[in-house]
Amino acid sequence: MTSSAEPRRITVLYFAALREQSGKEREERLTHAADAAALYAELAAEYGWDLPQSRLRAAVNHTFCPWQQTLQNGDTVAFIPPIAGG
Repeated sequence: MTSSAEPRRITVLYFAALREQSGKEREERLTHAADAAALYAELAAEYGWDLPQSRLRAAVNHTFCPWQQTLQNGDTVAFIPPIAGG
């Protein structure tokens, strides 16, 4: 399942490269995406992200989750890319 009939109000948090590419730290948005994977695909298309899901971790309400995690109205979603450093 990738979309739903009723839109959900979701808070999205952006980190590292995704923050730079979107130009935002966070945003509130209405979405028909039913799960984290569909929301990432929606955002990637909007912001031109090229990081594949396999290189990211998804978190819903501050807990890492599978990409198929169902989204609920009021959820906070974060997509966390790899961070280089030493």
